[in-house]
Amino acid sequence: MTDVVHEEGHDSDKAAVVATFRQASLPAKTLLAGAFVNRLGAFLNIFLVLFLTSQGYSDGQAAFALGVYGGGAIVGVLLGGALSIRLGARNASVLSMVGASVPLAAILYLPSFGLILVAVALVSLAGQLYRPASATLLSDLTPANRQVMIFAMYRFGLNLGATVAPLFGFALYNLAGRSYALVFWVEATIALIYATIAWLTLPPRSAEPGAAGAPAAAGADGEESAREADRVGRGGYRAMLRDRRYMLYLTAIFFFGVVYVQYLSTLPLDVKDSGVAIFWYTLAVSLNGFIVISFELLVTKYAQAWSQRLTMAWALVLVGVGVAVYGLPLGPAVILLGTLIWSVGEILGGPATTAYPVVAGPAHLKSHYIGGFHFAWSLGAAVGPVVGGWLFIRFGHQVWPVLTVGSVLSIVLVLVSVRDEPAAEPVGSDAADASSSTAGASGG
Repeated sequence: MTDVVHEEGHDSDKAAVVATFRQASLPAKTLLAGAFVNRLGAFLNIFLVLFLTSQGYSDGQAAFALGVYGGGAIVGVLLGGALSIRLGARNASVLSMVGASVPLAAILYLPSFGLILVAVALVSLAGQLYRPASATLLSDLTPANRQVMIFAMYRFGLNLGATVAPLFGFALYNLAGRSYALVFWVEATIALIYATIAWLTLPPRSAEPGAAGAPAAAGADGEESAREADRVGRGGYRAMLRDRRYMLYLTAIFFFGVVYVQYLSTLPLDVKDSGVAIFWYTLAVSLNGFIVISFELLVTKYAQAWSQRLTMAWALVLVGVGVAVYGLPLGPAVILLGTLIWSVGEILGGPATTAYPVVAGPAHLKSHYIGGFHFAWSLGAAVGPVVGGWLFIRFGHQVWPVLTVGSVLSIVLVLVSVRDEPAAEPVGSDAADASSSTAGASGG
């Protein structure tokens, strides 16, 4: 604790990338590596449609299975937030990885579409259980002045893994003689390897709710901590729902997710309808990946010292402007310019947006706040393609000015809801007192 205070006093403005990683504990480094490894092995959502159609299932069935995958992920992050206090990051990671690996391998051998849907739902649900607990532990292990940087590094691992995964999966597909067997088996194996590493390096279940990195208590104190964790787990999401400021923030994240995902759903429809070569769309997607991977950590080195509230708001402004640019007469320059603008917004606000839930509420509810954040984002990403597709059918190319309304709403909601100072820790002897204090403090 003394080291953290000393560090904050002498390095309160900016945390360097290399120094942050070098001074991170082994469990923190495991979590950062896990972000990359888990996304690197996330082949199912990339190849699911191709696999199912290769097995003779229709395009509609394949699309429905992909929707089931998204629905399972939404449920998984909520359940993960509730379970993280009871399990801790180590147990949650092991349960998540083992629980996902078994049905994942089984998909190759299931004889009916209904059983495949069940397996897909289990894979996506179990695969998300670890995320709230891991994010909570990563926050607990990191000094306050390095929260934004450590989550920028976490995002870097996710983005790098997502970029490499399609190429890695395609290589496995060809290595197996144009078969998906090796793709799914390698993903299942990667999950089991990370489960083993997590078990060996991450700390056990914490003694205090919301402090996943703390050592486990023993005897009567440990039993009392377990009972307290159970009480917090039951009332955690209810307390979060009473935090009106944070609910406004989650609404902003939902609208942000709806708008953000349009580059994957509505933009290719518009590109095809406008007669623009698909090459320019794929180049734009690659441009976004290059910008995020190459520059997000560098930008975060400076942006982490700025007001989180204003940083997020300006980032959302850039995302809205980038999306609005697509509304100009569509051509290669418009596609690339719009993508460049909103990509700058993503690298500016992404780390701050991801880090804010860890300080938005009381420490013992951190995992629930993180779970709520992932739920809002996942819900927006799931609803976005449906909303965008419906609007595109009605308005055609003029869909982009309509979609910017979502950006405007998210900007306003962020300015209203985000506090630059951490939320005060509620005073109370049990979870009920804490929840009541949270509701009162958040209402103002």
